[in-house]
Amino acid sequence: MVAKPVKKLILFDLDSTLIDCEVIDEIAKLAGVEGEVKKITNDAMKGNLKFEDSLKQRVIFLKGLESEKIDFFVQKIPIMNGAKELILELKKIGYVTGVVSGGFTFAANEVKKILSLDYAYSNTLLSNDGRLTGEVIGPVMGESAKGDILEEIAKKENISLENTVVVGDGANDISMFEKAGFRIAFCAKEILKSKADVCIDKKDLREILDYLK
Repeated sequence: MVAKPVKKLILFDLDSTLIDCEVIDEIAKLAGVEGEVKKITNDAMKGNLKFEDSLKQRVIFLKGLESEKIDFFVQKIPIMNGAKELILELKKIGYVTGVVSGGFTFAANEVKKILSLDYAYSNTLLSNDGRLTGEVIGPVMGESAKGDILEEIAKKENISLENTVVVGDGANDISMFEKAGFRIAFCAKEILKSKADVCIDKKDLREILDYLK
């Protein structure tokens, strides 16, 4: 009797992992506040600022931005080199796939659609009369959230944590790195590299396949 393949789960960060940009920085360009927002982003990624606080601070700068400008950005969202090929191969070998982002639903849901992922979790920006209000709806996806979501999906899919893989690049990914069975730092900040099983510095997600087959 042939043994049934072990079901596995892989979760990705979004910004600078599944896509080749930081969404909030790109949106800040459209709002004309790139410098102010980028500085806060860098502090958060290095772990110098609590993610929840950094997100709220950055989103305030986006108040008044027209929703149609965001729609225009989403249509051109830059998928990371190798992402489509990687996800296709992972699905062939039975992985459940998902994106867990401290970024925003408009980007995470679009990437879920493009790559045919199984799950997408992210933050939702509030808008009114076609413009951003500078607020996030509901609880912010904070420092412990990604780890909690990893456990939640694994339980739902009946997958043990030892059969989970996570891929990320910054401090906001630490909580899922602490709980996953295998951790991949992708073009990552030093704070995350120290917690990874594998560090990939080439901007090509296909490099991950060497460690998952």
